[in-house]
Parts: sequence; structure tokens; C-alpha cells
Amino acid sequence: MRPFENLLSLANLLTLILLVIPLPRAMGWMHLWVPVALLIAVAHVLVEGERWQMVPAYALTGLFLLVWLQQNIARAGGRSGRKRTYGLAFGLAIGLGVFGLVVSIILPIILPVFRFQHPTGPYEIGTLTYHWVDVGRPEIFTVDPKDRRELMVQVWYPARGDRSLPRAPYLQDADALVPLARLLHVPEFIFGHMKYVTTNAISSAAIADDKPDYPVLIFLEGATGFRQMNTFQVEELVSHGYVVAAIDQPYTAESVVFPDGHQIAGLSLDQMKPLIHQSYSPAEKAPALNGQTFEKGIVAYLSQDVTFTLNQLAALNQADPKAVLTGRLDLQHVGTFGVSLGGIVGSESCRVESRLRACLVMDAPMPTDVVQSGLDQPTMWITRDAETMRLEGRRAGGWSEVDISEHQTTMRAAFENLRGEGYFVQVSGMFHLNLTDIPYWSPLLFWLGTIGPIDAHRAHSIINAYSLAFFDQHLKGRPATLLDGTAKHYSEVLFESRRP
Repeated sequence: MRPFENLLSLANLLTLILLVIPLPRAMGWMHLWVPVALLIAVAHVLVEGERWQMVPAYALTGLFLLVWLQQNIARAGGRSGRKRTYGLAFGLAIGLGVFGLVVSIILPIILPVFRFQHPTGPYEIGTLTYHWVDVGRPEIFTVDPKDRRELMVQVWYPARGDRSLPRAPYLQDADALVPLARLLHVPEFIFGHMKYVTTNAISSAAIADDKPDYPVLIFLEGATGFRQMNTFQVEELVSHGYVVAAIDQPYTAESVVFPDGHQIAGLSLDQMKPLIHQSYSPAEKAPALNGQTFEKGIVAYLSQDVTFTLNQLAALNQADPKAVLTGRLDLQHVGTFGVSLGGIVGSESCRVESRLRACLVMDAPMPTDVVQSGLDQPTMWITRDAETMRLEGRRAGGWSEVDISEHQTTMRAAFENLRGEGYFVQVSGMFHLNLTDIPYWSPLLFWLGTIGPIDAHRAHSIINAYSLAFFDQHLKGRPATLLDGTAKHYSEVLFESRRP
């Protein structure tokens, strides 16, 4: 809860006590606390912004004010008031007050305006967002042949910003989560409070100047995801001297909002799954969309977004229209990382794109072409064992034995067929959503079984440690002892490595 939210809850609690317990005449001034609670509610709305989770607290403040006014009117009329006041109406108001107080405290806690932990690296973080259109490539997800592929790409970079400067919002457009609310069959306003969540980044901060340039990483989101969905990981990498470019891929992302205000909602999971599965578990009858048949699925097309982004980053390095990144991108040392669908697309991108020098895949089955051809780049998989996947299936659903087999078998086969160095990191007790920011969203998720029994922050620290060690060794040339497999302080991890 935010400071004024905590203060308002405390004010309502004290008000309830004051209204219920008779005070000595000498302490009568304390009843002035009741209108003070109203002032705190107003200050909260003006300073921190209203959100629906606080509606019970607002209502409670208003209810207590009405009771307080009734008491004062009774006293002013010379009536003993206390007997009259303790009538049915007063008892009902107090009962509602107790119930409302409990609800008003619980709601902001289970759906918090959360904060990200500060990353451990020496750099501050800057961020910029770009809108790019690939005029040479048709958009395959629409029926209009004139449509061209357009992307939103957010770039985070090492900065020398002042820590006192305002922090960038987590989501530049919280409305992008409306389709997610529909998917979960909850009210559209449920994620409205996310507009108040901030990150550790500073918009348009000056780039750090202690090095001439910085290696670049491309992040790829999962199906129905969004480009900021792994902010915990992005910020940690950037704080240690990497530039990260995250691609919002229209139609497979949850929703993409463009600068002119138009918004592209993603396909449903039912529509997407056959198109994705075709790359690693092809059906005899190829899936179709908008009258077009996809013999090899959509992963190869999505990987072209990575190639296009690499080209755009090269153009930025020549002349950034925002005058921040010009000449500061080390495009000789570029890697990619992604979770779920992002991991599938990332592996395919590494297969076809020689400019990518390191590949990090998180919990994703591997395309048939990747398994058969093998990857030349050093590659790391961060995933979990089959038994943990079964546990997730029992608690949260969604993981059949077929799904588990496809994930485990294809990842293992791709690892065995590597031509470069490889690392296989399995984290016991980690569920699929533990690989994203979503554990921050609500403590309720653990009790619903959607995040694993591993402590959420512990899982993030493990992911960050292995991600950083991998990229440091293979993009910066820094030996990482963690990759020697001797990390006894990560007892949850089963680590394997192989050399070409």
C-alpha cells in the first residue's frame, strides 16, 4: 500500500474506535480526527490518485463522517443522544464499519501498486520507446494486403540519471491490459491501478558515458504478453551495462498501443496455439487464419521482427532521432532472450541470424528446425523439471502430459544438438509465471496455485544471476564461475553444461 493509503486505513481504524468507545470530556477534541480522515482521503486522491481497490475505504470515511455528524447534532439538541445513538441504525453502521474496514485493508494489499526491487548493478537506467514500420513486409495477421508490419520497441540503457528524477511508468498505456482482463473473465477495470506502478528507469535519461558503447540484448515476450513483462530481469541486466530492446509483437502480444492511439488486440490463445505448435509439433492439416494456411506456423514470421529490429538498431546507432543512442550500441555483441513464445522465436532467430551471438531461452519448446539444425551460438535454457510442471498442472491447470513431454524433449534435444556451448538450468519449484513480473502483481497468486512454491523473489534472483553470468561470459568475455556449476548457494538449481 502507498503512504496515503496506509494513512487512510489508519485514520479509518482510529475513527471507528473513537465512534464506538466513549471518551472522557477532557479528550473530546479527539473527535476532530473524524473530519481529518476525510482530508486524508482527499489528499490521497489528489497526490497518489484514486483506484477502485480503495473505494471501500472512501465509502467508510464517508459513513463515519455521517455517524459523527449525527452524534454532534444529537448533542447540540441537548438530547442524551448516547441511548438514541446506540440504536439499531448506529449498531448497523458500526457493523458495516468493521466489515468495510477489513475489506478496505485487504483489497489494496492483494492488488497492490507494487514496486520493483532496485537492481544490483552500478548503472542507473534510462528508457526510450520507438515505433517502427517495416514497409517491405506485409502483415500476415490481417486480410488487407496493404497492411505492413509495425512494431513498438522499448529500449532500456545504462544511464547517468539523477536518482531523484521521476521514474518511468511500468506500462505507458494501462489500457493495454484490458484484453487480458477479458481473457481472465474479470471486469475490464481490474488492472486500472497498474498505471500507478513505476519502475527504476528514467525516461530519456542521458546515457552513461564511462564506456564508448554497450552490448545489446533483444527481449521477446510470451504469447498474450507485453514488452515490459520481464522488467525485473531487464532492469538487472541494464544496471550491469547492457542495452535491452524489447519488442511488442502485434497480434501475439496481449495488446499493442501505438503513438497515434490505435490499438491492436492480440489473437486469443485458442487461435494462437495451433499456429505456434506447428513449428515444433506439426499437425497433419496445417492451421489457417484469415483464409491463409500456415504450413510451418508463425514462428519464422515472428523471427523476422528480430531481424528488422537489428536493422533499426543499426540505423539508430548511426543517427538516433531522440539524440541518445547514436554511436553507443555495440552491435558486434548482441544476444537475445525470451520467455515461452519469446523463447521459441528467439531460438529460431538465432538459427537464421548470424548477428546474434548468444541465445537465452526460458521455458519454451524448441522448433523442429532448431532441434534438427542445431545452434551455433552459446545457448542457455532456464526452465524446470517435469515433476514441477506436473505440480503446476495439478494446482493451476494448463499443463498436460503432452505439453510437458514436448517442452522437456525438445529443449533437451536442442541442448544435445548444440554446436556452441550450452547450459541447461532447471529450477525446482518454479512455475511458468515465476519467469515473469506477474508474481509482483498479487500475493494472492501463490494461494491460487499460479506461481510455484519457490519464493518469488528467490526465483527472480536465480534467473537474474544465471542470465547475467551467461551474457557476461559470452558477450563481454568475462569468465563466470556460476557457469562452472559450483554454485552451492543455489540448491534449487540442477545445472548442466556442455562444450562443443
